[in-house]
Amino acid sequence: MSDKSRVVVVTGLSGAGKSTALHALEDLGYFCVDNLPTSLVPQTIEVCEAGGIRRVGLGIDVRAFAFLDGAGPTLSRIAEGRDMAVVFLDATDEALLRRFNETRRPHPLSAAASRAPGSSGGLAVLDGVHLERERLAPLRALATIDLDTTRLSVHELRRQIIAHLGPGKAEAPRMSTRFVSFGFKFGVPVDADLIFDVRFLDNPHFVPELRRLPGSHPAVRDFVLQSPEASELLEKIGALLEFSLPRYEREGKSYLTIGIGCTGGRHRSVALAEVLADNLRRKVTLPISVVHRDVGRAEHTAAPEHDADPLSRGADEGAEGAPRPPDGGRGKT
Repeated sequence: MSDKSRVVVVTGLSGAGKSTALHALEDLGYFCVDNLPTSLVPQTIEVCEAGGIRRVGLGIDVRAFAFLDGAGPTLSRIAEGRDMAVVFLDATDEALLRRFNETRRPHPLSAAASRAPGSSGGLAVLDGVHLERERLAPLRALATIDLDTTRLSVHELRRQIIAHLGPGKAEAPRMSTRFVSFGFKFGVPVDADLIFDVRFLDNPHFVPELRRLPGSHPAVRDFVLQSPEASELLEKIGALLEFSLPRYEREGKSYLTIGIGCTGGRHRSVALAEVLADNLRRKVTLPISVVHRDVGRAEHTAAPEHDADPLSRGADEGAEGAPRPPDGGRGKT
């Protein structure tokens, strides 16, 4: 790998995907600056390098008139002693008009024209596109990567940027997958993309010798997994994840959070999350981690007042030891 700093300049037509391209560069570890005053571009790169930042992405658009007038010399100065790429993004007039209509934002040149002294109004969007294409022609001539985004979704454009500028498929950032065990009585994880409810499985809470052990303990895990329902559940969830995870990654997700929930988050969800993660690690090459959100809560670790028979205890208390109301929960809701 080269010791030179890597600088990527992203430019092109407004609405062609510059922000998406810069976000993709950020995912690749670039420090990105958009719409920086062009007189500060060389100094900004030097400051980044002095701070140990070796990959910099710069967004330049048509509003940077001074940059466009001296594009060649400025890029030549930036390129001295560095690896540099210039990405130019374009799309058809029809595609750009549609995107402006969808966002309901004015074209940058139209907004600038409306603020000019003596102006009677801004340019039409199509006129702004034509003028912008004309002004960017000198910069386009310097591009090392020219992409037409007319038929690309944001995810496809991201993949194109990574394919052109990433470290290679074998080293490209992979989607991070995280299993989170939790208790429904403490609330579902707000960042979960998928949630599986495992409360129908046999509950170790009602086995006195297992009640105070976590779901990661072999005795608790064996108890939870002994039923045919648990085996079938693991098989079905595993098949779903094995099918869907590569497709989530293909669509551009950087991380996926999978919630596994039981009543209190101490036994069943912990055991299932551990086994699912272990099984998945053998089938996919994604980075996989496990977090047990509620296993250490004080409600679980406090010593019980007595070790009542689980059946008599269950008559007086709900699952995971939650007290039942005097009417057994059949009264008001």
